[in-house]
Amino acid sequence: MRRESGTVTVMTIGFLLVLGLLAVVVINSSAAFLQRQQLDNVADGAARAAADGLSRDTFYTTGDVTLDPVQARELVGRYVSGPGIRVAGVTTDANRVRVRLERSVTLAFAPPGWDSRTTIVSEATAELLPGP
Repeated sequence: MRRESGTVTVMTIGFLLVLGLLAVVVINSSAAFLQRQQLDNVADGAARAAADGLSRDTFYTTGDVTLDPVQARELVGRYVSGPGIRVAGVTTDANRVRVRLERSVTLAFAPPGWDSRTTIVSEATAELLPGP
């Protein structure tokens, strides 16, 4: 018969290692998810603020509701504030604006050899529609 003394110790250490790695993944992904939700809120607000950038010249001459791209970018720049938030892009077409924001976040736990920072991205779109 073989001796099996010590195999439970090896199995316990392996189980604890897997449990520790699982905890690191859950903690890091939860933190990144919460940061992304906050960034989503800022992106939504920035898109709504940019949708206020009505091209008054076009509206008063032709009655068409279109966005002024320059004013939309300025409004997004004024709205977005926060540590580490970058405006990665503001695109407009006729009456729609799309805002893309990026933010670098530091992970709570980083395994050796891994980068402790990651980038999260959020996009939002708003449309300027004429009222009744």
